[in-house]
Amino acid sequence: MSLAVITRFAPSPTGALHLGNARTAFFSYLWARKTGGRFILRIEDTDEERSELRFRDALLEELRWLGLEWDEGPDIGGPSAPYAQAERGDFYRGLFAQLEAQGQVYPCYCSAEDLELSRKLQRMAGKPPRYAGTCRHLTLAERAAREARGLRPTLRFAVPENKVIEFVDSVHGPQRFQSNDIGDFIVRRDDGTSSFFFCNAVDDAVMGVTQVLRGDDHLTNTPRQLLVLDALGLRRPGYGHVGLLVGADGAPLSKRHGSTSVNEFRERGFRSVAILNHLFHLGHASDVDGWLPTAEMPQHFRPEHLGRAAARFDETQLIHWQKETLSRLSDAEFGAWLGVANSTEFVEMVRHNVVLPADASPWIAAVRGELPPLGESERQVIAAAGPGFFSAAAVAMGESGSDLKQLTKLLKERTGRKGAELFMPLRVALTGQLHGPELAPLLKLIQPETARQRFESHAQNP
Repeated sequence: MSLAVITRFAPSPTGALHLGNARTAFFSYLWARKTGGRFILRIEDTDEERSELRFRDALLEELRWLGLEWDEGPDIGGPSAPYAQAERGDFYRGLFAQLEAQGQVYPCYCSAEDLELSRKLQRMAGKPPRYAGTCRHLTLAERAAREARGLRPTLRFAVPENKVIEFVDSVHGPQRFQSNDIGDFIVRRDDGTSSFFFCNAVDDAVMGVTQVLRGDDHLTNTPRQLLVLDALGLRRPGYGHVGLLVGADGAPLSKRHGSTSVNEFRERGFRSVAILNHLFHLGHASDVDGWLPTAEMPQHFRPEHLGRAAARFDETQLIHWQKETLSRLSDAEFGAWLGVANSTEFVEMVRHNVVLPADASPWIAAVRGELPPLGESERQVIAAAGPGFFSAAAVAMGESGSDLKQLTKLLKERTGRKGAELFMPLRVALTGQLHGPELAPLLKLIQPETARQRFESHAQNP
């Protein structure tokens, strides 16, 4: 049996939970559950300007809606509490002091303008832009002079020269970086808060995380973080960097591709298990191609089959998994999802025509409410039938009631119409639509008086 794996998801509460981040959280959750390990939720909120409590609350809600329950986290605690980085300042300050005592960090007084000019000059010289080490060798007097001018320093990690940083990425395989290609990087901002490079790495180490899984846009961050961990004598976790989630056009997933956040899909009516089935097959090759309930996904998760290439999100595939999910709902569950509880007949009529709740809206309106204005094609059908047809339909409705077979028999006898010429104008008059569920069960759900009034409205308005 494989060793228990401890994974984590560490979002920043600066916006909605993006589908790509949800996939990373999901894969991390599956890996932990597969091995009987632990899944940790940590909130990385050191960016005080952008972090908001409402985003944090929304993140927790969306993860729970997806069914990704965590074993340790900001709301339930755990042995490594606190799990919000904004509350871990004293711990970070102790580590900064250790690095300062070891001479492995130094204050940097360069302004944003200074840094931008330096990068520009490096690019002009054909060199990769990185910190030039401007403040690395300042004397105590030079530092004091800068602070006397009111300059607030950041704290930079002094990257050692001529060092090779190596690790085995669980997705990309062996990795090798030269320290000379890495500029000295900031571990503490000028306001005293910790940078991502620093707190992300040390928290993974001290919280016992054994496997970090994240997008491959973080791959080049890893050697910097390993330098920090080695300098502090902290244990290295394993790292794996999966291909990013992109749109069908191959571009990074963004608003121009439509919905991108979990909440947007939730509000549209997608089922959480449908989203998880779609994510399960994006950049991951399992031994099962079909639909799975969430509880069975961990046993079919194959971390060794996570993809390096970007994974293409296509909503048509999500719709496929939505249909698979809906087909497994009972009529009662389907009705509750639509918001039409205790209406088995309606559910049976529409369930094969509905993928999202909005798809049922026209049929709910047809049964219970006011029909929307007709479209051009629908108006042509009404005009072609003529007011006399609908006058006859209104009379026949009074005789047949909600029996479509009897209604059409009477109309056929009295108007001579049959086939599409008979059924299509009836459908449009009753539903406002050219297509939809079978008309016979639909007519039984419409009040006879409502149906008769709809026929009369077209008889009076040619």
